[in-house]
Amino acid sequence: MAAGMDLSPPFTVLEGGYSKDNVPSMENPNSENLDNLKQTANGKPPRNLSVMRHSMSSMRMLDDAGLAMDVGLDVNKSPSDEKSNFLPVFRSGSCAEGGPKQYMEDEHVCIDNLIEHLGETSNFPSPGAFYGVFDGHGGTDAASFVRNNILRFIIEDPHFPICMEKAIRSAFVKADYAFADDSELDISSGTTALTALIFGRTLIIANAGDCRAVLGRRGRAIEMSKDHKPNCTSERLRIEKLGGVIYDGYLNGQLSVARALGDWHMKGPKGSACPLSAEPELQDTNLTEEDEFLILGCDGLWDVMSSQCAVTIARKELMLHNDAERCSRELVREALKRSTCDNVTVIVVCFSPDPPPRMEIPQFRVRRSISAEGLNLLKGVLDCNS
Repeated sequence: MAAGMDLSPPFTVLEGGYSKDNVPSMENPNSENLDNLKQTANGKPPRNLSVMRHSMSSMRMLDDAGLAMDVGLDVNKSPSDEKSNFLPVFRSGSCAEGGPKQYMEDEHVCIDNLIEHLGETSNFPSPGAFYGVFDGHGGTDAASFVRNNILRFIIEDPHFPICMEKAIRSAFVKADYAFADDSELDISSGTTALTALIFGRTLIIANAGDCRAVLGRRGRAIEMSKDHKPNCTSERLRIEKLGGVIYDGYLNGQLSVARALGDWHMKGPKGSACPLSAEPELQDTNLTEEDEFLILGCDGLWDVMSSQCAVTIARKELMLHNDAERCSRELVREALKRSTCDNVTVIVVCFSPDPPPRMEIPQFRVRRSISAEGLNLLKGVLDCNS
């Protein structure tokens, strides 16, 4: 449900936010005042403040693109390594459309509360969430099977929850083998698999195929996965080393992805190395206040839209209505408007009950060069309008 919001807040939220580590000792107020004076002279906020009151004479609102000028704040610094008491609140929305294709072969899953979903008997270490997008091909059997079973394989893995990465990597391979053993399914069908497992502040993305996960960090697009296309240099080297060939961008002239679950007509005996791999690549990060939302999408979205464009559209939508499902529908609608040739599935996961804040900047600063964040946002706006 969309939360209420005020698009014109009476204060400016400064980068970095509040944490106990930022509060100076009150034992020496003179030292504190001197430090604050130095901070202000350098164009930085006092360390003991998390907000600064808005002044119409010295502040102006950024436009909907959220362009950020360089005003002495390091807006490009990743907050991942900083100490933070931030604990995300998960809420998601999804949308899936068949597009111009005759059949809908995508599957997806959204679980905002893993403890509730798994039950009290689960040994999940902390409040968390799970999301996945599965882009099927050659039928729906593989995508449906992986969608229904991948989380179970993760939870039941002996490495869980001590080593999440090993558990997830092993689960992908086990799901692939289990699918091959199911005699009631068409094991020649296949699927890509993109999952997001979140526990506490830790986000782990696992990807096998050409779906993509993109983090929206204060308007910047942070790609959390790599598209496994056969022509990708690292994938090409791996494929050719294992005896595969790439013809006109297709693995062995048949498949447009380099990694997938299923497709057992293209794989050898279980456990043998083959050009088509079910093993995922993983990437993780610690979420902070600057991480506003996550977009998971199949290639039907990314074929016609850059990561930055998607983040720019999503942030603008969330600022307007703060509804993750409406936001996902808008991304799908935009992909269809741009004449995507594939099914389109999008999940938007928000990490706060509040909408993304408008970013405000001081107007009186002499230095006016655009920051890297501003350039990224401008690129997204131009891409969206092209």
